[in-house]
Amino acid sequence: MMPSTHPLFWRDSALPFVELRQVLDGRKVSYAPHSHQEWSIGAILDGRSEFLCADRLYAVEQGALVMMNPDVVHACNPRQDSPWAYYMMHLDKDWLAALLFSHGIRQTQDWQNTVGDTLLSAQTYQAFVDVCNDLIATDLASVEKRQRLEAVLVDVFIQLKSDNSESITALPTNNLYQVAHYLHQYCLQDTSIEQISTEFGFSTGYLVRAFKRHFNMTPHAYRLNRRIQLGQQALKQGQSIADVAQTIGFSDQAHFQRVFKQRVAATPDQYRRSVSS
Repeated sequence: MMPSTHPLFWRDSALPFVELRQVLDGRKVSYAPHSHQEWSIGAILDGRSEFLCADRLYAVEQGALVMMNPDVVHACNPRQDSPWAYYMMHLDKDWLAALLFSHGIRQTQDWQNTVGDTLLSAQTYQAFVDVCNDLIATDLASVEKRQRLEAVLVDVFIQLKSDNSESITALPTNNLYQVAHYLHQYCLQDTSIEQISTEFGFSTGYLVRAFKRHFNMTPHAYRLNRRIQLGQQALKQGQSIADVAQTIGFSDQAHFQRVFKQRVAATPDQYRRSVSS
């Protein structure tokens, strides 16, 4: 039996748009600020934790739902001396946008970021936890799991829509996004931060400070985070840990394992040996 301190990852080839993580004892789990390509939602099952989303910090506890838009830097860590358990679900944003459009919740099939980082609704929380249990269950067919998941997600977004009716204010143009896009697109290159700073017209010191202030991580950490995302994709496809480490730019496999665990709260082997239907 897997120890309770090890995260359990669930995925199903029949439901490729969803991945679920369960941690039953997260007291020794620590996340570096990171981001995901998917829209993510989590349920605090036990204990208290600090939830950082962009530059917003929350104290959350059992009964809370937390949400993260794609590519938004976040971190969630247990409060000192507090038990901590949670579910975290990652959903393909294009599949989710199509689902919401088909139910009339959104007026376009293009993904639109949600407003609000937390949701407190006892009924919605319990429904989400129940569907997480359903996904992991071995006695339910994939088609039934999908139906239950879709029903819960529709309810979540109805709640979000009623709680956040104001429109989203567009942010002014920020050249730091050009740097972030470059780091995302060319993450496997080892171009120095000094060279990147010159290319975009910044001093190195200013770029590092401004980038960290805006994205909550340095340009170097941002590039590492993107490499780890690519590593997760490769591991899910069955590639060996050694091959993945080399492919995404880690000549030292131990370094890859350390950076991976900081961001995923699991070793590459634990992540690869996920529970699948």
